[in-house]
Amino acid sequence: MAFHFQNNVLVCSPLECETAGEMLSSMEKARAEGADLVELRIDSMTFSHISQVHKLIQLRTLPAIVSFRPYSWKNSSSGDSNINTCLQVMRLAIDLNVEFVEMDYESTGADVVKLVINVHYITDLASVFKMLAHCQVPLIALAVGSRGLLSQLLGPKFGGFLVYGSLGDKTIPGMPTLFSLRHVYKLEYINAETKVFGLISNPVGHSKGPILHNPAFRHTGYNGIYVPMQVDDIKEFFRTFTSTDFAGFSVGIPHKEAAVGCCDEVHPLAKSIGAVNTIVRRPTDGKLVGYNTDCEASISAIEDALRERRATNRGASDASPLAGKTLVLVGAGGAGRALAFGAKSRGAQVFIFNRNYERAKALAHAVAGKALPYENLERFRTENVMILANASAVGMEPNSDQTPVSKESLKAYELVFDAVYTPINTRLLQEAKEVGAIVVSGVEMFIRQALGQFRLFTGGLAPEAFMRKLVLEQF
Repeated sequence: MAFHFQNNVLVCSPLECETAGEMLSSMEKARAEGADLVELRIDSMTFSHISQVHKLIQLRTLPAIVSFRPYSWKNSSSGDSNINTCLQVMRLAIDLNVEFVEMDYESTGADVVKLVINVHYITDLASVFKMLAHCQVPLIALAVGSRGLLSQLLGPKFGGFLVYGSLGDKTIPGMPTLFSLRHVYKLEYINAETKVFGLISNPVGHSKGPILHNPAFRHTGYNGIYVPMQVDDIKEFFRTFTSTDFAGFSVGIPHKEAAVGCCDEVHPLAKSIGAVNTIVRRPTDGKLVGYNTDCEASISAIEDALRERRATNRGASDASPLAGKTLVLVGAGGAGRALAFGAKSRGAQVFIFNRNYERAKALAHAVAGKALPYENLERFRTENVMILANASAVGMEPNSDQTPVSKESLKAYELVFDAVYTPINTRLLQEAKEVGAIVVSGVEMFIRQALGQFRLFTGGLAPEAFMRKLVLEQF
């Protein structure tokens, strides 16, 4: 059976199964999900005779890498026996003309080299990209662990010819799924000139940014890729990734405030808020410029919802519908700061509740608002019309059963906004709707801040109708 590889990036799915039958079944799943080839990890199998491996290789329906790690094989406790079995498997694979055979020892005459490293920090990947770019033979680089994801998503940009993707029902930490490689990132579009954008956050797995920005790049013809970046130390990240290839960043929890200190220049609004959610590396001089698109996104979403209700009831007005009202803010982090400054600029009175009372007091001082102990939130009332804005992580997956305020207390609010967008319909929003409040989802804020980011990333207009439709279909 002859296979012919094209000159573009190959997508490989690693298969670890007990039996040859399971291997063949998984191979069919991999083919259906878009794999070009599979890695048959024979050491994961339980077999009594080499003929079972022979049959598996003969019946393969995709090109394959055959690998066998003798010291991980469970069929025998004898090291010598395992090595003999390994050699048997390798000889068999070669005799059957398998496309690739992975040898678990150094070989100076290798046609293709595979490098597997365990990364503890995202900054460890800089050396991987350097090796990919400068290796004199084709290099397969696989960084394992939750922070290794970029080694696959950006591999083609730096010269890698093969990337790994997991089956949808057998996800592997730090490895993209075959589906995401084929339908979200579409690595066939990636080349050395591709600009890298991404979300700097921790955790980062919840991010919907890739399913929004990547199709938008392709829709506008912009040569960019947007990837999740699990960053522990944001200052160290920017000290490491200094190339203009890394052109722009969304900044998420918990780095929005620390990001201010990483920028060479900060937009006045972001500086006054004290939080940056967007960083662009200026192409002319490589300087990092910080912005905040959260503020206008969240406040305009709340205002438009109030105006819609007002237009239905009493007619439209040019004044901000937040003027003279009370904004009850839960959370004093980056998103909370954006909401507080935005509400203050519209003439609202701001009351801040945060588990860390000192942070609440500091933010209240900055916006001439008031901070109150978190335990007072449940029974807090004012004479003014009240708006509730949750800018904390309470209610975010996987803790979607939680809510910052009880259903009974929500009756005091005209509108409830939740910055959390995973899940879309949080418990807070569900219960607010049930008691008759106007509800504004974090998805609306997400769309608006993403449009602002996309304009900053590309230096042009964002395809608003396309991006809005995409979010509403995909979320």
